[in-house]
Amino acid sequence: MDTATAARQRPRADALRNRERIISAAREMFVEQGPDVPLDDIARRAGVGNATLYRHFPDRVALFRQVVLSVMAHVADQVEAAAAEEPDGFTALRRFVHAAADEKIGALCPMRSEGFDRDDPEILAERDRLERSVVALMDRARQEGQLRSDIAVGDLFVALFQLTRPLPGTSCLGLDRFVHRHLQLFLDGLQAPARSSLPGSPVTFEDLRRTS
Repeated sequence: MDTATAARQRPRADALRNRERIISAAREMFVEQGPDVPLDDIARRAGVGNATLYRHFPDRVALFRQVVLSVMAHVADQVEAAAAEEPDGFTALRRFVHAAADEKIGALCPMRSEGFDRDDPEILAERDRLERSVVALMDRARQEGQLRSDIAVGDLFVALFQLTRPLPGTSCLGLDRFVHRHLQLFLDGLQAPARSSLPGSPVTFEDLRRTS
C-alpha cells in the first residue's frame, strides 16, 4: 500500500475528535439520564450534527457498545496504574475508586439494556481484564491487613454504580458534587478491622451478572 493510499484510509484527525466527543457526551448522558436519552441530545451536547453521530454510530446499540468499551478500558488502565504506583494495596484501591468515579463508571449500566450483546468478545475481554485487576488489588489490600475480609469485588462495584449515578429527577443532577465525599465514607467502611458484621455474603461479579 503506497503512502497516499494509506493516508486516504486513515481517519482524519477531525473525524477522530468528533468520535471521541460523541463517546464522551454519551457517557455523561447515559449516567445522567439513562440509556434511553435521545441520540439527538447526545449529538447536541457533543457539538456535532445528527448526521455526524450516525456516521460514526448507526444506532443506539453501536454507541452503547463503544461507550462501554471506552469506560471499561479507561477504568482498567486506572486500576493498573494505581496498583503499580502506590505503596500499598488500600492506597491504590482508594485512588482507583475515585478515578473510576471520574471516569463515569455508571455509564456501564447500558450493559443491562435489552439488546446489548454482553457476549461480544471485545466486551468480554475488557470486562475480564477489569475484573482481574480489581480482584488482584483487593487481594493485595486484604493480604496486607488493610481490607476487611467479608466483601468481594461485586460489593465495590455496586457501591460505585450507586454513588456515581444521580437519583431520578432532574432536580437531583447537582448531587454529583458530593460523590467523592461519600465515596470516601464508603472506603473508610472497607478498612480492616471491620466495625461490624455485614448481612448476607460477599458479592462477586458473577452475582451481578446473574441479576442482569
